[in-house]
Amino acid sequence: MSHPFLDLPPLSAERFAAIEDGVARLLDTRQDVLITQGEALLPLEGAIRAAAGPGTVALNVVTGPYGQTFGDWLRACGATVYDVSVPFHTAVTAEQIREAFAEHPEIDFVSLVHAEAATGNTNPVGEIGEVVREHGALFYLDAVASVGAEPVLPDAWGVDLCVIGAQKAMGGPAGVSAISVSERAWARMAANPHAPRRSYLSLLDWKERWTDAGRAVLPHAPAQLEMLALEACLERIESVGLDAVMDRHRRAALATRSGAVSLGGGLEPYVYEASDAAPVATTLRVPSEVVASELVARALTSDPSLPLAAGGGALAKEMIRVNHYGADASAETVRRCLAAIGAALGVSR
Repeated sequence: MSHPFLDLPPLSAERFAAIEDGVARLLDTRQDVLITQGEALLPLEGAIRAAAGPGTVALNVVTGPYGQTFGDWLRACGATVYDVSVPFHTAVTAEQIREAFAEHPEIDFVSLVHAEAATGNTNPVGEIGEVVREHGALFYLDAVASVGAEPVLPDAWGVDLCVIGAQKAMGGPAGVSAISVSERAWARMAANPHAPRRSYLSLLDWKERWTDAGRAVLPHAPAQLEMLALEACLERIESVGLDAVMDRHRRAALATRSGAVSLGGGLEPYVYEASDAAPVATTLRVPSEVVASELVARALTSDPSLPLAAGGGALAKEMIRVNHYGADASAETVRRCLAAIGAALGVSR
């Protein structure tokens, strides 16, 4: 039995390397780029465990659930961790980062989520990067949700470890991810006796066996279909133009915010300021007498394919998330989502 997804010839090292180069172009970076064979949690955890350990003093920014996870990983590595937490309806500021350094000048590692799709906020990475550079700390960034929806520029922002995934705004696969690594990040890993080695989490193994070896022989069999999907995704973005893809997400986010207010029924943007709102997904606060998860369930009865979800955990009571990313970053998708929410609320426009 033949099938277009079966019996494909092995992916060559040359083609694998070319796809990595495509990611580097997307990020406008000259840093080393590794494509890791797994969902983005793989390089996110691998980078922390490689670069942090006993003696590390970390500033961990919490603007949503992923920031909380990074703090847990850092503590598990033996790092001393200072959290800067802000309400999920806003963003952290560069001044808050500067104040944290003033209080703890020994900080040598900063972890930050660029955009939290779960809470709908985005952080000013460029401004924060300037502060981090002033103090010489290593800068770790989760850009999984932001890449493709807004600029992600590791070199310009001084990011040492930048992790991306293709499954959101890029409209690509979830089974592979990528990380850009600066020279000083590699040096930090090499000097860390606790960095994973001979492990699926090991970035250093990939560096030694792949990058430093001239990318001539793959260390193991790659995730073939996911790599081909990532290649197609990158080619599509290059063909359309990254600016056009980001603009589509920006317009979808603005339309969702304004449309929710116009709809009535007590809906309002969960993230107060539009400047703090992530283009990848828009979160909405429901009226106090409404349970968000129940409202979403009613909205989805008319069309289960709509990219609607309730907030996670305690946020399931008060937050709706409109996931207008990838192919869903369109005026038509926004219109359909708001219409379904309005019908579930008993209002229509």
